[in-house]
Amino acid sequence: MSPPTIFDNVWDTIETPEKAAVLKIKSNLMQTLQEHIKQQEYSQVHVAKLCKTTQPRISNLMKGKISDFSIDILIEMLYCLDLRVDVEIKR
Repeated sequence: MSPPTIFDNVWDTIETPEKAAVLKIKSNLMQTLQEHIKQQEYSQVHVAKLCKTTQPRISNLMKGKISDFSIDILIEMLYCLDLRVDVEIKR
């Protein structure tokens, strides 16, 4: 019997490498938003107003419903909360 395959994270186990990369980025952006909102003790209503969206949408963000959000939208939300994104590309 061969030893079990070890993955760096859960995304690598369920998707192609390309899709796993997108999910990792989305997850990182989403976690950053969630942590910032909690640290600032912002209400969902306040975040919704800042980001010109609805409270239920922010609720989905806080629940981690990753499939409900594109990378573009997550970056826009970061900017509404005065956070910036820096991209690093590696070989």
